[in-house]
Amino acid sequence: MTTAQKIKDIEDEMAKTQRNKATEYHLGQLKAKLAKLRRELIAPSGGGGGGPGIGFDVARTGVASVGFVGFPSVGKSTLMSKLTGTHSEAASYEFTTLTTVPGTLTHNGARIQVLDLPGIIEGAKDGKGRGKQVIAVARTCNLIFIVLDVLKPLHDLAILQNELEGFGIRLNKKPPNITVKKKETGGIAIVNTVPLTKIDAQEIKAVLSEYRMTSAAVAIHEPDCTIEDFIDVVEGNRMYIPAIYVLNKIDAISIEEIDLLYKIPNSVPISSKMWLNIDELLEVMWDKLNLVRVYTKPKGRQPDYTAPVVLRRDRAKVENFCDAIHKEIKKQFKYAMVYGTSAKHSRGQKVGLDHVLEDEDIITLFKK
Repeated sequence: MTTAQKIKDIEDEMAKTQRNKATEYHLGQLKAKLAKLRRELIAPSGGGGGGPGIGFDVARTGVASVGFVGFPSVGKSTLMSKLTGTHSEAASYEFTTLTTVPGTLTHNGARIQVLDLPGIIEGAKDGKGRGKQVIAVARTCNLIFIVLDVLKPLHDLAILQNELEGFGIRLNKKPPNITVKKKETGGIAIVNTVPLTKIDAQEIKAVLSEYRMTSAAVAIHEPDCTIEDFIDVVEGNRMYIPAIYVLNKIDAISIEEIDLLYKIPNSVPISSKMWLNIDELLEVMWDKLNLVRVYTKPKGRQPDYTAPVVLRRDRAKVENFCDAIHKEIKKQFKYAMVYGTSAKHSRGQKVGLDHVLEDEDIITLFKK
């Protein structure tokens, strides 16, 4: 029996099982089994998988990467071609893009890699089409553009989210505040600092039993966490990636309908064909990528605002700034003068390598 068939059998059994106190343990085990089977689809056990597949292995460039995901013929290739100047096959029929097409756009001084991924079809997570390779690349992106046809956005979004969830991608979510520490003895100890409204001890024990964890310390600090959140933590291979829902082809609808689209969270209505509202899309992209621009100021001269050093927010220390310029700089580093939001004084602050920089700070390095 194939993995996809096993998944379907478990989903059918879960659909038939009524949830109550007597079935909580059984349902918890089924959900854990389902998660383990889905992991096999993401990374099949056995001999070397050989990477993502021909045409899907992309060399990384730029400070961040944005993946374009969507059904065939929603306008991904047109949007990417105009944003980056990279030619990605575009036509009005389905499946014109067959491999990952990389390009680069520059925004606010940052070089950002853009990846046009082949169109996903429903059932991709179960091995249909090239969905497995497409989503494997999407897992490595810093931001995902889910490109949707404006005439049926919510229907398509629900299907795409389901496909991405099946591959362990969690869109616009943060990792649950739950810890699970395996122990040698002592049984299962559960501590919660918030009320458990959607999960109980029986389900937790059922999941841990399925993962052969007979002794563990579980701490739950996540309000309204679900059994799925708990399984995500136990699995430990989930990717939490921000996403923008790009609602394309607004040139085909009315102004009143566009106003309604803005009620969809994390969405930006655009027209790649008529090049409408692209500025807003780029600004939302910049906010979601959470990048930090740092301007250099040579001693005794004005700051250089033309070519900022762009860092990721989670790696924005002076040390990271030095590495971005040249690996050898840290060896000669004495101190730095920083001006801007991160500095304590308006006249600047003398800092070391551990100082965390903020967006549009100005820095001068001093050598030994």
